[in-house]
Amino acid sequence: MTSVKACLEQKPQPLSTVSVRPDDKVLAALELMRDKRVRAILVIESGKLEGIITQGDCAIKVLLPGLDAKQVAVKEVMTTNPVTVKLQDPIEACTGLMASRNFRHLPVVEAGRVVGVISIGDVVKDSIRQMGQQIGFLETYIKGHGA
Repeated sequence: MTSVKACLEQKPQPLSTVSVRPDDKVLAALELMRDKRVRAILVIESGKLEGIITQGDCAIKVLLPGLDAKQVAVKEVMTTNPVTVKLQDPIEACTGLMASRNFRHLPVVEAGRVVGVISIGDVVKDSIRQMGQQIGFLETYIKGHGA
């Protein structure tokens, strides 16, 4: 069983968490999402996780109602108190959580400090990697025990 820590270690280095502050404008968050090629950004103030803002939040809560992304603060549209996971949590638990709660991103918090983010893409890549390993083990077993 893979842990969140092992999954994070598979991500390209350097592992940096993309974040904005609650008082930043939504436009800044969108530009950061574009520049970093991510779909969600953590909202951190004084080292503490305050929330998460996604492209969907921006589209549904700002753009659809006709609000100005240059004027609306992140704290007005972010999801507060996001569900988090720990480094030792099994990745399978993250998959179940994402599926049941319809999340695509889970902040990883250890000792009150954000250490990363697990996305649904990371979970899928980890599952594919695990299946490849299992197939390799089975092929070795079959070849070793064949005629």
